[in-house]
Amino acid sequence: MGRSFESVRMGVKDITGNWEQVARSLPGREGIAALMVVAMARKHASEGFYIFDDPLEAALFSACIGILKAAEERHVDH
Repeated sequence: MGRSFESVRMGVKDITGNWEQVARSLPGREGIAALMVVAMARKHASEGFYIFDDPLEAALFSACIGILKAAEERHVDH
């Protein structure tokens, strides 16, 4: 008998996989931006595996960190 529930890690992988499929279907800058969000969602999500029970919450939290860091870096550069 296996697990009857999906781990947060696998859930984030599934969610970001779906996001990536959509991102690749978007034209031009929208697709590039969407792929950046996917990368951001994957980058810090592993820290959320220990805290969050919901994979979407872990993915969104990670993406928000990445978006805020990018905005801060852009603000500092200008």
